[in-house]
Amino acid sequence: MTNLYSKLPFSILIFLLSAGTILTGKPPVALENAIDEEQLRRGHHWTPDEANLMMKEFASQWSDKKSWEKRAEGIRQGILEGLFWDRMPDFEGDFEPIIHSRREMDGYFVENIAIKSFPGFYITGNLYSPANPRERNPAILSPHGHASNKRLTEDVQKRCAVFARMGAIAFAYDMVGYAESTQTTHRMPIAALLQTWNSKRVLEYLLSRPDVDPNRIGMTGGSGGGTQTFVLTAIDDRIKVSAPVVQVSAHFFGGCVCESGMPIHQSEKHETNNVELAAMAAPRPLLLVSNGADWTRNTPRIEYPYVKSVYALYDAEHKAEHVHLFGEGHDYGYSKRSAVYPFFAHHLGLRYKRIPYDNGFDESFVTILSPDELYVFNDSHPRPANALHGDKAVMAALGFE
Repeated sequence: MTNLYSKLPFSILIFLLSAGTILTGKPPVALENAIDEEQLRRGHHWTPDEANLMMKEFASQWSDKKSWEKRAEGIRQGILEGLFWDRMPDFEGDFEPIIHSRREMDGYFVENIAIKSFPGFYITGNLYSPANPRERNPAILSPHGHASNKRLTEDVQKRCAVFARMGAIAFAYDMVGYAESTQTTHRMPIAALLQTWNSKRVLEYLLSRPDVDPNRIGMTGGSGGGTQTFVLTAIDDRIKVSAPVVQVSAHFFGGCVCESGMPIHQSEKHETNNVELAAMAAPRPLLLVSNGADWTRNTPRIEYPYVKSVYALYDAEHKAEHVHLFGEGHDYGYSKRSAVYPFFAHHLGLRYKRIPYDNGFDESFVTILSPDELYVFNDSHPRPANALHGDKAVMAALGFE
């Protein structure tokens, strides 16, 4: 059914979208009436003192592996219901990848890529792959935080190039509304849904590739990319190794609509915070990276002990790691990347000795490309004609009013 719609002329597609049921086959839902504002947990919803007490309250609700898993499943369902996950079209594959501009660098390749998220909506990014790949390679999802061209910055290019040179296929992709993801604004009401769905589609695209090992899939991002990392890891066990950076906090729920604009943390059936979402990775390897100058400053005392207590239920304390950088701030800079590199190398079977090392990992082999070189869509490769434009058109396609 979705294949048919994806091939319709744009004018007919827009006409059908006016019904609001083209992709889901369900009646439209008025989002403003469906979301209880009291259930939203925005920004610094609690003080650190309040969050400390809430963590003790959450801990009192489970005592062993069975009771934790019951709680975790309730949280998982709460996330999916809060995201209105069932509004997304039910289809697999059909990525229709647009890949071009393959460039050979020092030990890795870079390509520009777009894949179909759902009919009329495209995920834009870059694909980094090893120069000497194996038959089946690890893959790493690399979402980013809040900045207009963050996917194109040196920080993202460096970490993805290092992952690739170590032997992974890394997919760096845009937040909705940023860089080339201009089919919507970032402040649209369902940004949290779209970003999580896009991450799922990136994961499934990587899993569809014959050169990817489905048992070695990692995900990492900083700030808002950290939120995307622990949310997808919580609801999808196909993410095998997770490293959310400078974002897991007991009292801070995310300062953007894409993180806390939909009721994923509280409903009539559940109440939680981002610490428990991160802990739902257990017993899969998890690395928390925190610092002394943002909402993660208490991670050594509050967040990480809670996470480690969950891992203890699985006798997997050694799979939960934490790096705290007291003298640093909110970024995914060199020292944070240097913590993630050996963690992924160990758990994904990467070859970290391919990275020059002299009292630290040497990233100087990375060639920093300009935004124009990394854009997917340009005069030679235009955005597909069936692309939806504007928040209202995208929401209507998914049955939101």
